[in-house]
Amino acid sequence: MTTQAGIVVVDKPAGMTSHAVVAKTRKILGTRKIGHAGTLDPMATGVLVLGVNRATRLLGHLMLTDKGYDATMRLGVSTTTDDAEGEVTATAPTAGLDEATVRAALAQFVGDIEQVPTQVSAIKVDGKRAYERVRNGEEVELKARPVTIHEIVVHDVRLGDEHLDLDVSMRCTSGTYVRAVARDLGRVLGVGGHLTALRRTAVGSFDLASASTLEELAEHPALLPIAEAARETFTSVDLDEAQAADVRVGRAMDLELDGLTAVFDPAGEFLALYEPRDGQARATAVFV
Repeated sequence: MTTQAGIVVVDKPAGMTSHAVVAKTRKILGTRKIGHAGTLDPMATGVLVLGVNRATRLLGHLMLTDKGYDATMRLGVSTTTDDAEGEVTATAPTAGLDEATVRAALAQFVGDIEQVPTQVSAIKVDGKRAYERVRNGEEVELKARPVTIHEIVVHDVRLGDEHLDLDVSMRCTSGTYVRAVARDLGRVLGVGGHLTALRRTAVGSFDLASASTLEELAEHPALLPIAEAARETFTSVDLDEAQAADVRVGRAMDLELDGLTAVFDPAGEFLALYEPRDGQARATAVFV
């Protein structure tokens, strides 16, 4: 059994659930304690960040970071799930659309927006996941939530009479549904829309360049140590011995911090995440 704590970045294959990726990684690394920072749908591929042993406690903080995606959206076809795995609910001809109109409509989604999550999301409604209620034939009404889309870059627009496909890259805050952007773009243009392909390219500072396929991980089962992961992800501060002793017991410190900060002892051991609160630096999560 491995006892090291750290982060593993997997390039998730298509057709596999995030849970299945975790199960396979548990076997590869020989430990039960592995969790993930934000699921990917089975259809989607790309960056899935896993925490191993103590590093699982970092995941909740990693989930708050920005994410990057490459996606293909299809206009002219609506589905029950807002992606290609759902049943088609409506079609509309796209012959009247041109590239400039599509680009202008998509630009409306950049910035701070209110987004209604897709009905088959994992959001809980009265204690039950929305997707479970939809599968049971229930009507689900989800409230709009504030999200931020920093950037949408359009790479290609393929015009057609029956449908229109566009390839985009997107940077957005956690909690943004790319499927919902495809759905809402279709609604704005009056033709409906859904997602046909999705690849997550980044979660915070972790991107495809740092990701391994499951096959690569099986050959070289390495992980990024928790101290390195914390330094890569958060602003970091190195403490003296007296401060480190305070942190080990979760004591507040007179230390100026800019935001959520990883703090380290003089030997470089990652001790905790601290944040500024009530005029002091206070513990958010202690890892020793």
